[in-house]
Amino acid sequence: MDVPSLFDLDHAVAEEVLGARYRADQLFEGLFQKALPVSAITNLPLRLRAQLDTDYPLGLNELSVTLSDDMTTRKWLYEIDGGHRIETVLMEYPRRATVCISTQAGCAMACSFCATGQGGFGRQLTTAEIIEQVYRAKQAALPRRLSNIVLMGMGEPLANYRAVVAAIRIIVERFGISPRRITISTVGVVPGIERLAKEGLALTLAVSLHAANDHDRSEIIPLNRRYAIEQIVASCERWTAATSRLVSLEWAMIDGFNDTPDALDELSAIARRLRAHVNLIPLNPTPGYLVRGSTRERVLAFQRGLQANEVRCTVRSTRGQTIDAACGQLAMRTEQAVGQARRSSSLAIRRS
Repeated sequence: MDVPSLFDLDHAVAEEVLGARYRADQLFEGLFQKALPVSAITNLPLRLRAQLDTDYPLGLNELSVTLSDDMTTRKWLYEIDGGHRIETVLMEYPRRATVCISTQAGCAMACSFCATGQGGFGRQLTTAEIIEQVYRAKQAALPRRLSNIVLMGMGEPLANYRAVVAAIRIIVERFGISPRRITISTVGVVPGIERLAKEGLALTLAVSLHAANDHDRSEIIPLNRRYAIEQIVASCERWTAATSRLVSLEWAMIDGFNDTPDALDELSAIARRLRAHVNLIPLNPTPGYLVRGSTRERVLAFQRGLQANEVRCTVRSTRGQTIDAACGQLAMRTEQAVGQARRSSSLAIRRS
């Protein structure tokens, strides 16, 4: 990465490049508050705008943008330095929008039901590459307000800890988005959870649980063999003690695997212990993963069971599924090793 990007500039360097503190203020207001392209920040002289465009270009090369059938969800495919590709998803509502951003090109976690995990790991994203996704989404969302950021795109955020936390601080300080409106998702990287709890950021922590006993979870999430469920739950308890923020638990509904009465009881016990909210996610189809998602009827029955067990839960909307932008689908089909994924997915999800 020989050429710095626009979002590699901090305020001190921007002052030096632009020649004055107030010029750096003008640049940052234009970028972060108004989401303007540099060419449209007209209180900067034309020569400075030209200099920025030449010396500090944007770092994400847009290859495509795809709209869902109902026009409420769009997915960008970007190429980054080294030829890797990442995706960003914007979900639009009447007066606001939420962006789902990537933190890695690919993912090393290899969760068997996740499209990104099936494609393997490319590289870590830089702080600038993470921030630029937010900037572009804010720009595209106008006149809607970009209200929420979810770090649930490609990659495991806590495996790219330094860049992710630096990006979150910029999102809070420069974009003005409350930490409470930023959700960071993890498959259960315990040291990262422990470290994040000490950062003084009142974020929303979402743990991708998907199974509530170690035998089952290790079948679909290899990292569970390193950080078992009890370790994850204990770290979540310490997170809440340190931040006063409750965690949420993500649960992709897999037919005959984690939608059973036993799974319901196991999940209920963990959720009650953590006072956690559970997000039930209908399993999205991915190439190479041959196991079916739960039927709508079983998802709703599972939800009723959790509620009867005094667990707060929501069935997540599957927005973006038609453009492969829903949970677990963020990967480029052309880069997936479908045959290998099929072999690994025969792991055999136990049927009840």
